Amino acid sequence: MKFYHELVPVILSVSVALVPHQIANALPAVEVAKIAKSITVLIDNKDVFGSGVIIKQEGNTYTVLTAQHVVSNPSQYEIVTPDNQHYSLNYNTVKKLPAVDLAVVQFTSNQTYAVAKIGNSDDSIEGTTAYVSGFPRATAAINNKIYTFVDGLITANAAKPLKDGYALVYSNNTLPGMSGGPLLNENGELIGIHGRGDEADIEVSQINSTVAYVKSGFNLGIPINTFLRLSANIGIDVGVRPPNTPVATVAKADDFYIQGGDKYKKGDMKGSVADYTQAIRINFKYVDAYNNRGVALANLNDHKGAIEDYNQALNINPRYGNAYNNRGVARANLGDKKAAIEDFNQAIQINPNDANAYYNRGIARSDLGDKKGAIEDYNQAIKINPIDADTYTVRGVARADLGDKRGAIEDYNQALKINPNLALAYNNRGLARSNFGDKKGAIEDYNQALKINSNLALVYNNRGLARGDLGDKTGAIEDYNQALKIDPNLALAYNNRGVSRYQSGDKNGAIADFNQALKINPHSADVYNNRGLARSDLGDKKEAIEDYNQALKINFNYADAYYNRGITYYQLKNKQAAIADLEKAASLYIEQGKIDFYQETMQLIKRFQQ
Repeated sequence: MKFYHELVPVILSVSVALVPHQIANALPAVEVAKIAKSITVLIDNKDVFGSGVIIKQEGNTYTVLTAQHVVSNPSQYEIVTPDNQHYSLNYNTVKKLPAVDLAVVQFTSNQTYAVAKIGNSDDSIEGTTAYVSGFPRATAAINNKIYTFVDGLITANAAKPLKDGYALVYSNNTLPGMSGGPLLNENGELIGIHGRGDEADIEVSQINSTVAYVKSGFNLGIPINTFLRLSANIGIDVGVRPPNTPVATVAKADDFYIQGGDKYKKGDMKGSVADYTQAIRINFKYVDAYNNRGVALANLNDHKGAIEDYNQALNINPRYGNAYNNRGVARANLGDKKAAIEDFNQAIQINPNDANAYYNRGIARSDLGDKKGAIEDYNQAIKINPIDADTYTVRGVARADLGDKRGAIEDYNQALKINPNLALAYNNRGLARSNFGDKKGAIEDYNQALKINSNLALVYNNRGLARGDLGDKTGAIEDYNQALKIDPNLALAYNNRGVSRYQSGDKNGAIADFNQALKINPHSADVYNNRGLARSDLGDKKEAIEDYNQALKINFNYADAYYNRGITYYQLKNKQAAIADLEKAASLYIEQGKIDFYQETMQLIKRFQQ
C-alpha cells in the first residue's frame, strides 16, 4: 500500500519597497562620493559598531558626530579614519545631546582629515537627492566592514519629529552599521545623521506558501539643524548657526507621512493608513504617500485598494519604478501572475539594478512553473545584491524543484552564512537533507529553525515526517499535534498524523484525521487515497473504492490510487478490474521514472493473472 506524505518547502513571497529611487544631482554623484568617503569614519569596538562624520578640527583634535546609540555603552572604542588609521576613543570625552539620538566623540591625530561642510537641512524637501555613507556590519559571507555609499531621495522632512529627533525620511538602501553616518545633499553638504533604516527583513510568524519578508524602505535621520540648535548645550561650536525657522503651527503633509511610516514599522497598519490618508488630503499629489498607503493596505490584505493607490502614484509619476514593483506584488497576491510579471518588467526597465524586482519576478515565474526563468532572475538579483539571504533561499527552492538538491543545499548554506537566524533556510535545507535520506541531519535543521522561531507549524510538520521515517511514530505524532495547536487548519498535518496513526495500528484515528483534512481541503487526491487505504483495512472495501475514485477524479494520472484500487478490486474478487488498474499504475510509474514501483506492480499483475 502506498501512502502520500506531504513535505513542504518554503517559498518566500515577493518583497515590497515603500519608497522611490530616482536621482537628480547638482554635483555629479562621483564627486559627492569622494566628499563622503573623506569625512566618514568607522566607530568600532568588539560588541557594537557604527559610523560617524568628522565635523570639526581644532589643532590635533577632531570632533565626530554620530548617533547616540552607537556609543551608548561605556566601552573601549576605536575611530578608524578614511586612511585606515586607528585612534583610541576616550569614553570620558563622549558628549550625548539631550532628547535626541545624537552624540559627539573626539580623537587626536597629527594627520590632516577633511571636515564636513554643514548644509541647511530645512532645504531638503520631498524629491531632493540624498546620500548616506557608512560601514555596514560584517557577515559570515563578507567578513570585513566595507565602506558603502548609497543614493536615494528625501521623501519627507517633518516639522514635528518622531521620538529621539528623527524627522528626515529617505529612500536610500541602508544597512546595519551605517547608523551615525552622514546624510548629504546633492552638493555634498551634511544635512543629517542617519540613525534608523530598513536594515532587517521582518519574518512573519508562520511559514506557508505565502510567507512574506517585507522591506519597509523607511529610513530615518536627524536633521543637522537639530544638532546645531542643541550643540551649545554640550559646548560644541562648529562655527555655523541654525536658521531661524518659524515654529510650525499647523501640521503639514510630511508630518503625517513620517507618522504613517513610524506606525507601519511598529505594525499598526490601520494607523499607518490613516496618517497617509491625512498626508494625501493636504497634498493630493504626494506620490510617496499613495505608494506607502498601498503597502499598508496590502498588509491588511486589501490588495485591490493597494492597487488603486499604486495606480494613483503612477498617474502622478509614470516613472515610479517601485510603484510598478508593488503593484506587481498585489497582482501576484490576487493570483494574476502574468500581470504581475508585466509590472516587474516595467520596474526593471525603469531601474535595471532593482534587485527586488528581479527577485519578485522570479517568484512569479516559479509560481507559473518556469523554474529555469526564476533561477535566471534570482541569479541577476544576487549579482546586484550578493548578500541577500532571501534570494539564495528561493533559488535553493527552485533548484530543488528541478532536482538539483545539492545545488539547493549550497544555496541554503550560503543563505545561512549571510543570516544565521533565517529559520526558512534551515527548514528548506532540512527538506533537502531529508530527500537525500539524511533524516537525522534534517531533524537537526528543523530543530534549529524552531529554536529561532518556535511558532512555525510547518516545521513541526516536517520534523514529524522525519521522525516518522526514523521509526519514531510517537515523536512524529507529538510534532503533528504541536503543528495543529499552532495552526488548527493545517490540513497536511491532519493527513500526516493520520498516516502515523495508521502505521501505529489506529485505523479509526487515522480516518478521523483524514476526514478533518478533507473538511479543510476537499480537493486533496492524496488524502482520499490515504483514507481509502484505512477504510480498506477496516473492511470497508466499497467505501475505499469510492475514495480512490474521488482521488482519480481530482488527478486522473494518480498512479498510487490506481495501484491501491487495483488491490482492493482483487480483494473483492474482481480480477479483471484489478489487473486493468495495476496495468494503468505500471504505465504511469514508467512515465514517472519510478522503476522500483513499476517492477513491484508487474510482479503483482503476474500473480493476479495466475
